Amino acid sequence: AAAPAPAPAAPVVDDADREAVSHTVDLLRHLRADGRGGQAHAVLVEAAHGPAERLPLLARRLEAAGLATDWTTLLWEAAALPPEDVLSAAEHLTDGGRSADGGRLLRQGMARPAAAIGDAVLRLTTQGRPAAARAVVDAYLRTRSTAEAAQVARTDPALLVPLLRESALALSDDLHDELLLALRVAGVDPDSARPQAG
Repeated sequence: AAAPAPAPAAPVVDDADREAVSHTVDLLRHLRADGRGGQAHAVLVEAAHGPAERLPLLARRLEAAGLATDWTTLLWEAAALPPEDVLSAAEHLTDGGRSADGGRLLRQGMARPAAAIGDAVLRLTTQGRPAAARAVVDAYLRTRSTAEAAQVARTDPALLVPLLRESALALSDDLHDELLLALRVAGVDPDSARPQAG
């Protein structure tokens, strides 16, 4: 019999993280009890911009406190972070046993204009972060259509077409074939990586 797959490593959460999460949950509980929804929302926005490793614990504590709706709102706010931060948050959620939340965050976070994804990948590349750029492209291809991915390529075909093709091919031959067709339909030559005239 095959050996069971090892459990994912638990994210490292130190005492400062636990204290911060407890403070956030207590504050939200009091604000909700006092009917101060605007201030509660500000707390959720701040938490969404906080350290990603706190998210799995925060999710569990909010749900245990009867604040599951606030967790949903926090995820929505986290989806508006830069794509590379969305990816990091989704990975921490998945590693922390919250794979459904991680997948939902990834889908929401990649649902932004193609040009914004293209700009993010270009920014990561110019910052010397090719692994992060590749991870964003992989996430986009997993969650969006190839037609949308082809629009991402229009931002900078010379850089993005090869990256998209490599990622698509690593995922599946069929996805790569679909991407090639989508690139042609979008007016981007998948071989020369330059927009076609006309």
